[in-house]
Formats: sequence, structure tokens, C-alpha cells
Amino acid sequence: MLDGKIVELGSVDPTRTVLQYLREDIGQMGTKEGCAEGDCGACTVAMAEVDATAKHLQVRAINSCIQFLPTLDGKELITVESLRGPDGGLHPVQQAMVDRHGSQCGFCTPGFIMSLFALFKNNASPSRREIDDALAGNLCRCAAYRSIIEAANTMGSDYGERQRAGGWLLEPHAANARAGSDEKSRVDLLNSLKSDHTLAVESHHRKFFAPQCSDEMANLLHEYPAATILAGGTDVGLRVTKQHQELEVVIYTGRVSELRAQAVSDSQLEIGAAVPLSDAMQLIIEYFPTLEELFLRFASPPIRNAATLGGNIANGSPIGDSMPVLLVLDTSLVLRKDDGRRTLALSDFYIDYQQTALQPGEFVEKILIPLPVDGAHVESYKVSKRFDQDISAVCGAYQLLLDGGNVADIKIAYGGMAAMCKRAEQCEKTLRGKPWNEALLDEAMNALDRDFTPLSDMRSTAEYRQRICRNLLQRFYLDTTGAGDERLYSYGR
Repeated sequence: MLDGKIVELGSVDPTRTVLQYLREDIGQMGTKEGCAEGDCGACTVAMAEVDATAKHLQVRAINSCIQFLPTLDGKELITVESLRGPDGGLHPVQQAMVDRHGSQCGFCTPGFIMSLFALFKNNASPSRREIDDALAGNLCRCAAYRSIIEAANTMGSDYGERQRAGGWLLEPHAANARAGSDEKSRVDLLNSLKSDHTLAVESHHRKFFAPQCSDEMANLLHEYPAATILAGGTDVGLRVTKQHQELEVVIYTGRVSELRAQAVSDSQLEIGAAVPLSDAMQLIIEYFPTLEELFLRFASPPIRNAATLGGNIANGSPIGDSMPVLLVLDTSLVLRKDDGRRTLALSDFYIDYQQTALQPGEFVEKILIPLPVDGAHVESYKVSKRFDQDISAVCGAYQLLLDGGNVADIKIAYGGMAAMCKRAEQCEKTLRGKPWNEALLDEAMNALDRDFTPLSDMRSTAEYRQRICRNLLQRFYLDTTGAGDERLYSYGR
């Protein structure tokens, strides 16, 4: 659906991006292409879909440059052109940007507006930290950030002062839209598009499938074991836009009901492999609140809204920020192939650089995270060149259980150090059963040198990684002894 109307497409390239469709197919030039890899935010649009209650719309910002067009089936696409009011006037977010001089050269402006629109729809009076997080995926080469933040601070009051009428797009707080707005009609329209059948698209000998359930997905992977499994597209999309790969068969996980579910049992968190990172992180932080800092720096909202925890795991990248913390939490995976399932510890899942234990035709169905251990200290830190939305040079994760002053158990893992994320087994062995003090810390830091042989690349030198690896362990020690406890996000609470 686009601009409140159902759009039907016939033969469409399965890997055609939403950005290409907007600019090249229907001539909507407001959405810009900057990086074509989901990094600059110039292409940001909003996506609305019916929430779990089937009564309201959930609005989220996404990057259109790496979002494949068929993944929008059954959803509403909202662009900067969509915000034009019934009277031709500006949306409150746009008016705030004008009033606060938030646009300079203008190239990045539509992307900023759409990120702010998604924020406005969910929280018209955000804190400074919420504003900064919402804009973490948008870059402005003119450096108009101060004016843009001022616009974000006033967009809600601008709405209240002008008392704009005329529809759901102009209403803040989508879940509490007033009676008589057109949200209900949009919900009804999107609900009418739901189908119980697998979506199948074929064009130029390329195929795209969007199964509805795990059984259908298993059957498709049995038929096409070499198919590309697509979740959020934040990595697969780059294979098309940057490496110019032609993907012959794509199987999309985003409509598989079992893979979109989350649950909490007596012993563990159960997160479907296709649950967006935004939702998975919210659940994890609820049980492990000390991980909030890491997840706020994990990519940006448009990436987190599209990407999935299962995709981040299955990708097997040594710089995925979820893996170190999941390793120290003793995470397991439920893997499915045909009618069979097996449970595998995450620590046994990675074999080599971007090589996993997945067999042909097998896929990650569910992530199992044990509930917190009473008295355990859990932390994760990342170091990167840029504070927001940057890939880690080193990401460390830790879980410590003390018995008196002694280390009863400890788990340590690092990403970015070498070809795989892995546990620091020598360091853990050095620490277990001994007093948690500075003398032991020195021994443990030396043991890290035996656990990892760091690499040098564009993000860091081996020597820097080795030093940071040791320093992050020291920071964890200071945090757990009360000598540190300095948080990066010290404002906006």
C-alpha cells in the first residue's frame, strides 16, 4: 500500500530495491540514494504494518536502498511525498524543520524527516537521548545536527499549536489515534491483504518465495537447498547493491509465523529467528538491563527495524555485535531441516570465517537464551571509530558469578579479534576459583594473549585490538567492583 492505496505489481525483479522502485519506476524523487548500503540514511522511508493486536499500525523507519520490494507485501510504504497534508500543507515534522532551519543543502533532509516522522508517530515528545537514537542512522554532511535536534524537540508542540486535522499521518501516537481518524480504515485494508498462501514471485528466471509457516519454509529449502535465505536484507541487500550478485532463488523469512514469535518460559527466552532486532533487543534488555548501552550502539534504528537476531547469528560475521554477548549467556539455537530439528550450542555453531554448522537446506528457527543467573554480572562493551552505527573494532562480553570474593564462574567472549567470535577459554580458566582482585586481573589480561591472535584491517591494527581486548576486561573488573560504573549514556533519562 502506498499513500493509502493498494498497489499491485506483476512481474517484478525479486531483488529490486524499494528505492529503485520509488525513483525509477514511479518517479518519486524525494527519497535519495546516498550510499546504497544502509549507512547514510538519505533513503529512509517508513513502513507501517498491523501490530500483534491486529487493531493498530506499527510505524518504523527503514532503509529503502537495501530493502527488496517483495518484502513489502501486505505492508504500507510511507515516503516524504506521503506526508503532504490534505490541504497541501506541511506535516508538523516538516514544518518544524523549516522553522528551525534544519535543512541546508537539502540532500539528506528527506531521510531525516522520515526518521523523525517515525519517531513522531510513536513518541511526539521524545527525550534528547531518544532523538539522538532515532537519528543515529542519518548523516548530514552540512552538519546541521543542532538545528535538526531543535526541530525534533518542537515537532510535537508544533502539532499541538496548529491543531492539524486530516488523518492518521498527522496524528502522533499511532496506537492511541483518536476515533474518526483513518487509522482503522488502513488497518482494515492491510488486514484484507493477508493471505494463507506462500507468496511466489518470478522474473527473469529469478524466484522469490515468502512462506507463511516453518513447514512451508522447510519444504522450500528441501526443493531449493542452495537458495539465499533473506531476513532483514541488511547484509544480503549489499550483495546486490555493492557486489552486483544475481540471486537466483530467495526465500524470505519475514512472514513465517513461528520465526516471528517470542516467548518466555520458566528457564529461557525463546526468540524466533525472524524477529526484528528492535523487538528482540527490547525483550533481552528487559531481562538483562545492563546490555542497553550495547544495543543502543548496535547499528541504527532503520537497520535494527529491518535486521533480525537470527540473521545476525546465521551470517557468521566475526564483527556481529550480538554474538559475543550471546556466547557468554550460553545461548543455543534450534536448527530445522525438513521434518527434523536439532538444538546446538552457539559456541559450536561457528566453524571458520563466515562458516557455520548449518547443513544444506537447514535454517535457524529459534534462539534460546537462558534466564539470568541470580547474582551474575553481565556486561558488553564495543569500541569503534564512530560512536553510533559503526562496526566494532572489538566487542567484548562478560558474565561473572562471584562466591564471596572468589570467581565461581566466568564467561568471556570477543568479536572483531579474528576470523570468528569465540570464548576466551584460557582467560576464563585463569580466573575461575580465584579471588577477584587486581593481581588476578593482571594474570587474566596476560592470558588473553594466548586466546587470540588479533588481525589488522581497515578498522584497527592487531596491536590496538590486543590492547583494547585487555582494557575492556579491566573496565569490566572496575564496573563489577564499583570503582567504575560510568555509563556512556548519561543524559536523557
